[in-house]
Amino acid sequence: MVATQGFSGRFRRADADDVEGGIRRLSAVQLDSISTVDRAHRLTLSSRIGAFDERVVTDLLAAGRIFEYWAHEACLLPIELWPHFRRAMDGSGHWGVHDRALTEHADLVEPVLERIRAEGPLGSRDFGGVGSGGMWNRTPAKAVLEALWDRGTLAIASRRNFQRSYDLVERVIPRAALERPVPSEDETLRELALSAVTARGALTEAAIREHWRWKGGRARLHHRVEALVADGRLREVQVDDGGPPFYVLPDAELDGAPAPPTLLCPFDNLVWDRPLLERVFGFRHVIEVYKREHERQFGYYVLPLLAGDRFLGRADVKADRAEGVLRVRRFTPEAGVRGDPRDRLERAAARLARVLGLERIEL
Repeated sequence: MVATQGFSGRFRRADADDVEGGIRRLSAVQLDSISTVDRAHRLTLSSRIGAFDERVVTDLLAAGRIFEYWAHEACLLPIELWPHFRRAMDGSGHWGVHDRALTEHADLVEPVLERIRAEGPLGSRDFGGVGSGGMWNRTPAKAVLEALWDRGTLAIASRRNFQRSYDLVERVIPRAALERPVPSEDETLRELALSAVTARGALTEAAIREHWRWKGGRARLHHRVEALVADGRLREVQVDDGGPPFYVLPDAELDGAPAPPTLLCPFDNLVWDRPLLERVFGFRHVIEVYKREHERQFGYYVLPLLAGDRFLGRADVKADRAEGVLRVRRFTPEAGVRGDPRDRLERAAARLARVLGLERIEL
């Protein structure tokens, strides 16, 4: 599972092909707006492919080489998966929230589309207005834009300071992807299940569902996984803890290079599935950014420290760009870790600082 992730211990610089390839290898890369260290997708990708210009992702979106849609959460996805997400776009909106905007603000739908047709990619800020407050501070125009994106009428053409710019889908997504027939549900579930296992190395059936946040439970997926096994595209592996079996590629072996010391994004693919993570690694992943300060046990933005095939601890990290410093404000070693993990923490922090363009680290 660790070797499949392809973590890199050496500093290198990545180009657009590397970024596109990294997204394809991972099958989906989660987006998140918190920038205490760096944006989630940049941390996830750079731990594997190296440092890259933040404009690369926007260029790939604009060129139709990748696209953004709901997968595990809002994610960057390889363009070849677009037809498999058409079924979700044609169905109900994400959590049913955005669909309501098309009814509640029906009078805005055509004016929003007309401005985008005439002016090109636009973001919610281009429509002005004041949000209703609360967690999302969503203006009516923003709600309509998100609903039209959910429906596949609009696509994300770029991000400006992490803010989405929307354009007509036919001006963003390549014609070849748009013209492909929508696969059957059976084909989509099989192909995306195989994609998840390929990206993660080994997954249980429940973990395959969690990878894509599929609804429907065991009844929806189980016979599809069994069919992949029968066709020789997956192999079922029993494990000695008595829990549910894992599914791997047919030629998978218990080998592969261990990971170099790496500080993982808290939204990294390896730590997405908390029950799976605890079962396999004995590591309980905790995200505390949404807690009040006095309720936090480990810190605000905490990056798990992976080395080899073990989690050694958790580092509360902040990038101080004004001073060029990566600050590890607190490190909490895992119980039972042998020896002092400080040297591996320093190596992981030094690489991360260099990727971020910071001059030094403070522990």
